[in-house]
Amino acid sequence: MSLKTDLPYRPNVGAMLFNARNEILMARRTDMPGAGGPIDQGVWQCPQGGIDEGENPRQAVMRELLEEIGTDRAVILGEYPRWISYDLPDHLIGRALGGRYRGQTQKWFALRFTGQDGDIRLDTHLPAEFDRWQWVAPSRLAHVNVGFKRPIYEQLIPEFSRLAHLPSSGATPE
Repeated sequence: MSLKTDLPYRPNVGAMLFNARNEILMARRTDMPGAGGPIDQGVWQCPQGGIDEGENPRQAVMRELLEEIGTDRAVILGEYPRWISYDLPDHLIGRALGGRYRGQTQKWFALRFTGQDGDIRLDTHLPAEFDRWQWVAPSRLAHVNVGFKRPIYEQLIPEFSRLAHLPSSGATPE
């Protein structure tokens, strides 16, 4: 057995945050090549993070938003019906995620952003995980470098784009 298959998946949540124009918040990672450069460089992702012990995924996604982008001004529109797992690329095994995991198993949520752009603050999490953010139309996501996580976004976009077009009443559909 390889080291990769000996390691477990880390439980994680992901937040596909939509603004009023149904664009998705994408943030550029500080720990990847291209960080600090022009907006067309670097590796971008939606906010995501681990689930703490005793925490349910809905609690975790709101906490992660607050930690990573400085605000939890959002309502949950829905969640992807299945957990999505991914393996880290071989060169990251034993290095990323504290070296303890082969990848992550994620519960993804579609959320409607209820705040203002000024509420988004990447400097509240130290060290900062992201150095820049932008709103991206779902149709343009194919042009954004999301690295090895592209299959996850391709899986989520069709379902979450439908949810994002629901009226934002503040209610959470079941």
